[in-house]
Amino acid sequence: MRTETIFRALADPTRLRIMRLLGSMELAVGEIAQVLGQSQPRVSRHVGILCDAGLAERRREGSWIFLRAKSDDEDASTIRADLGRFLSRIEAFDSDFGEQCESDRRRLAEIRASREAQAQEYFADHAHDWDELRRLHSSDELVEAALAEALEERALGRLLDIGTGTGRMAELFADKADHIVALDKSLAMLRLARAKLQHLPAARVEVMQGDFASLPFAPDSFDTVLFHQVLHFATSPAAALCEAARVTRAGGRIAIVDFAAHQREELREKHAHARLGFADGHMHELLDDAGFEPREPISLDDGEIGVKIWVCNRRRGSERTVG
Repeated sequence: MRTETIFRALADPTRLRIMRLLGSMELAVGEIAQVLGQSQPRVSRHVGILCDAGLAERRREGSWIFLRAKSDDEDASTIRADLGRFLSRIEAFDSDFGEQCESDRRRLAEIRASREAQAQEYFADHAHDWDELRRLHSSDELVEAALAEALEERALGRLLDIGTGTGRMAELFADKADHIVALDKSLAMLRLARAKLQHLPAARVEVMQGDFASLPFAPDSFDTVLFHQVLHFATSPAAALCEAARVTRAGGRIAIVDFAAHQREELREKHAHARLGFADGHMHELLDDAGFEPREPISLDDGEIGVKIWVCNRRRGSERTVG
């Protein structure tokens, strides 16, 4: 019986502390062990009990295991919210538990600071490459403003940010979407995204590893799918867009920000660009074949390389084939 399983899972102060921590942010199992001052095997045992009870869920990224409060269905979200309120009251009622939780939050703040320091170090090491790219196209501020305006016509709902990179797009739209999944294949970029997004509610934003060629989601999972300066890394943009269409509900939207077609061949070797931007006609065909209704793009042409923004709806009941 699930109710009995849940109560058994919560009948341990360590597991209550873990759930209190997960109410703030997603954490690696090793980070939880660091906060609690317990061995990782012991923490892993507690984590297993919480996951078996449906209160938490694990996600592997390379050699790391991340844990978050389960939130993929309405019942789990309700239990999580009720449990958060209950534990908050228990802190005030039980001084020993309250002191433990306060100590946990201090250690958690140290982890947040460490993540931010690592992110700043990575930025410093790669700043020259990113600044070089930025000089070639419209400013980030102009692109972000144009994208936000293009998406204003209706609610974002559940948003998937494919190739989230530093997490900037997830941060930009966090207040406008019901829920955001920030996905990236690179473990290094995921660490940057976690540092940038860790101040946002854990229930609203997920950071996870995944490849745009094989998205780890069920069909029709999202209302909005975003590719921000990502599609030019795809050796098969058609396959990536068909996969995006699979997880976009009928009538949902895709938003693509990418370079217009250009001839800067050096970007292939220096920055691993598989495609030198996209011509309007080519993108129109890709979107149409994937099952979207192509529209005229928004053009930002004030840099050496133009930037295009395509926003369009997925057709209802359409067949999608890889071209």
